[in-house]
Amino acid sequence: QVQLVESGGGLEQPGGSLSLSCAASGSTFMITTRGWYRQVPGKQRELVATITRAGTTNYADSVKGRFTISRSNVRNTVYLQMNSLKPEDTAVYYCNARLTTNLERWGQGTQVTVSS
Repeated sequence: QVQLVESGGGLEQPGGSLSLSCAASGSTFMITTRGWYRQVPGKQRELVATITRAGTTNYADSVKGRFTISRSNVRNTVYLQMNSLKPEDTAVYYCNARLTTNLERWGQGTQVTVSS
């Protein structure tokens, strides 16, 4: 009974910044890894970044050095800070949580559009 609710996203110019957040509720003690994925029409959903219980982070090569994933233990919230945005970052971004059972939960998705 883990639920994920995303917020943030929107329209930004190339080179600009946006921040996403995803709050978890319910049985949050079951969460092992949290992450962000993105998807464009006609393409597979791809991993953007993950963060483990221990704080280990992993990034897709395409966003390394530009995006930062972080978390708040008090608020059970994971964040994605996106800097130096490029048009190819345009996608629907989904929050993800992997549980101790290896099951997954997903947020509802939020649109990020990068355009001049």
